[in-house]
Formats: sequence, structure tokens, C-alpha cells
Amino acid sequence: MTANQPLAPTARPGPYGWRAVVRGVWHDRNGRAGALLTAVLLLASLLAAAGLVPYDPLDQDATARLQAPSAAHWFGTDQFGRDILSRSLSGIAASLRVAAVAVACAALVGSLLGVTAGYVRGWLDAVVSRLADILFAFPAILLALAIVAALGQGWTNTAAAIAVVYTPIFVRVARGPTLAVREAEYVKAGKVLGYSPARLLLRHVTPNVSAPIVVQTALALSWAILTESGLSFLGLGTQPPQPSLGLMVSESRNLLTEAWWTLAFPAALIVVAVVALNLLGDGLRAALDPREAKR
Repeated sequence: MTANQPLAPTARPGPYGWRAVVRGVWHDRNGRAGALLTAVLLLASLLAAAGLVPYDPLDQDATARLQAPSAAHWFGTDQFGRDILSRSLSGIAASLRVAAVAVACAALVGSLLGVTAGYVRGWLDAVVSRLADILFAFPAILLALAIVAALGQGWTNTAAAIAVVYTPIFVRVARGPTLAVREAEYVKAGKVLGYSPARLLLRHVTPNVSAPIVVQTALALSWAILTESGLSFLGLGTQPPQPSLGLMVSESRNLLTEAWWTLAFPAALIVVAVVALNLLGDGLRAALDPREAKR
């Protein structure tokens, strides 16, 4: 922050309204590719959630088992005669649902704790930072496995486990910029004017530290999809017969030589989803980076 900025802004300074962010993402090559791929995945998920898929993802047909990709079944069928395209679309919808719920909870709780701890400092900052350090001491997938094992199987427990794992990431991402913003002139001016701590946090501090949180959200979504797929692969996420990309990969790993399509298409969708959200995160980083805006 510089001295010539307004003392008590109500929004993040600089040309970073949502329209400018959208333009910045679109003008960035990685961001544009990520946005388009993400939009396609979201559209496919909405269609699957509405039941607008070629076949019932749970419908079994013994006469059509392990059919190769064809005009009738674009992605082929699995060992139970279920249409892989329909199941893959439903699976990506399930993965995005888990990822969205988990990351929304982690971003809300982690950002609130990080901003509050960074602004208040003292014992609260010490407690929050030590708790985050404790969670960081465990590998993410092992911590998620332990939480799911304790809570039980199912997509809601999977989302809760992922949220717990990624909350300390948002704590650190939000706390770091807050330490700098709390010393800015407009925050000090707000204190002199008698603004309450809640007003300073909500209207002046949080908007000015939101850029890294937005970028982290996009990146965390990609990691959450990967984690959800890993938990489902191990049998701790979405349970059969409900479709899940990780579960589909797990069920088809012994069919690779006989029916490669049963594994290839679900695995490819996982890769596409992770790459799309990472590219979108890169685009958001470029759009929200002041150094990029000056070029």
C-alpha cells in the first residue's frame, strides 16, 4: 500500500473489480483455457445432476457388458454393462460437489481464522498458528484417510475430511497479507476515526487480502478433486453403485488389458478437471497480480 491511496477504502484498491478480473483471466492464455475447460465440466455436471445423460448411470445390461466405444456407447460399457459416459458425467458431478462443499467450508473457516488472527495477533494468533502447524505436520492424504475412517464412509464425510485438511492452507494464505495490511495507513486512520474492529476487518482488511484467497480457492478445488478421487479409489469416498471417478478407476484397474476404456476415460476426466482448475488458478493469479496489470 502507498501513502497516496485513500485512507478508508471500501473495496480493494486498483482496477480489480470483478469485470476487470474476468477480462484479466480471459486475456491470459492459461486462464482462458482453464475457464473454458471448467465451464464445459460445470455444464456437463449440471446436465448429469438433472439426469440429462444418455443412459441411467446405475442401469445394468448383461448383454452389453464390456463393449468397446461405439456410436451407441461413446465411452463403452463396464463389466456390468453400464454406460461409462453416463457414469463419468455423473462421477465428475459428484467430485465437483464434494470439492465445492469442502473448499467452501475450508475457505470460509480458514480465511476467517487467518484474517482475525493476523489482525488481532497476541494469544489468538499463537493458538491459530500452532493448530495450523499441527495439521500441516500430517501428510494431507493420510490426515484425510484418518478423518474419513473416524467419521465413516460417504460423500459428506469425505467433504468434511477434505475441508479439515485444507483449512490450515487458507489460514496461512489469509494471515500473511493481513499482517501487512493491518499496518496500512487507511487501517490506522480507521482506528483513529473510531471504526470498530469488525468494520475494519470486514470492510477494509478482508477486501484487501482477498486476491490470494481467490487464487487459492481455484487451486484448492483441483486438489480437492484429486483427494476425493483418491479416497474413492481406496473405497472411503462415494460408495457403489453410485458413480465416482476414483471408484470407477478402482473397479476397472483389473480390466486394463481386456477393456482399456473402462479405466482410460474416468482417469482422463480426473486429469482434465485438475488441469482445468490449475490453469484457471494461474489465470486468476495473473489477473490479480498488480505487476501483471501494469504490463
